[in-house]
Amino acid sequence: MKHARLTIIDRYIIRKFLGTFLFSIALIIVITVVFDFSEKIDNFLENKAPFRGVIFDYYLNFIPYFIVLFSSLFTFISVIYFTSRMAYRTEIIAILSSGMSFRRLLVPYFISATVIAVASFLLSDYVIPDANSVRLEFEEHYVHTSPVRFTQRNIHRQIEPGIFVYMESYSTMSDIGHKFSIEKMENGQLVSKLISDYIKWDSTKNKWVIRNYYIRDINGFRETIKTGSSIDTVLSIHPDDFKRRDNFTETMSTRELTDFIKRQRMRGESNVVIYQIEKQKRYAYPLSTLILTLIGVSVSSRKVKGGIGMQIGIGLLVAFSYILFMQFSAQFAIAGSLQPALAIWLPNIIYTGIALYLLRMAPK
Repeated sequence: MKHARLTIIDRYIIRKFLGTFLFSIALIIVITVVFDFSEKIDNFLENKAPFRGVIFDYYLNFIPYFIVLFSSLFTFISVIYFTSRMAYRTEIIAILSSGMSFRRLLVPYFISATVIAVASFLLSDYVIPDANSVRLEFEEHYVHTSPVRFTQRNIHRQIEPGIFVYMESYSTMSDIGHKFSIEKMENGQLVSKLISDYIKWDSTKNKWVIRNYYIRDINGFRETIKTGSSIDTVLSIHPDDFKRRDNFTETMSTRELTDFIKRQRMRGESNVVIYQIEKQKRYAYPLSTLILTLIGVSVSSRKVKGGIGMQIGIGLLVAFSYILFMQFSAQFAIAGSLQPALAIWLPNIIYTGIALYLLRMAPK
């Protein structure tokens, strides 16, 4: 029970760890907000963004997103900085000489890292989705004023179990899909198929209008054909499904993202890997806080000739190599060379091995 209790040294390290982390993240947030404001001020003025909206709708919701995005990196930098200072002042040597083992020294580090990791995960799941909804909506009105306009080609989706739609192309500018068809399957057999020249969204009726169509209804060996110039219908797709920006998943909680991935799989979407990567990152990034903390302590706890600067330089090299590795592995997943889960967790697996090796080499 004696060893389970927090000592003065534990509280000292926890205070140093969390204090350095909060100071460094606050400093970089201020710098980032200043640069972001200087970049977007023309858009704010041109689109007459309200000052209250800029502060409370945009930047106040921007801050938690930024904290979570870079929490593991600044955790690592914080560990490197204050631990190397402790080593330079021979505090680490004094602690180890007092009888505390290096593994016991890691306890307050992991307590602090766990606090940051849990806070990061809870923020990303419960706070940031709502904050991002407000922030991105503000951006749509006052930053990205031009609507999303592009044409998708060869769209094939399962919108409901057994119901498939196909469009040769779809224009988000006119909300028209050309060469449209819809098939209904039962027990693996085609029972109905509609083919038309094009389909258009009617915003007044909130329905799709199908033009110049014919329908084949198949019942065993019997087949009937219906034709017409126009018919209204309700489908489980909406024009907004084609106009989403790449970052719209940032407004979803993990549960909502999981349900969304299931729907996209059911529809046969080809870009579902991107959403799977986003989901895996929400679990992998908080855990990386613990891994990078172990690496940071192992690297910076030894007093070296190059001083604090050398240790900080080595630490930054390791941190940025981790981020670079994460980006590379994610691209391999998008290209289909790796499974999304493996691609995102592979850097954590490899750097866990590096952390354990550095732990063996750390001063005892």
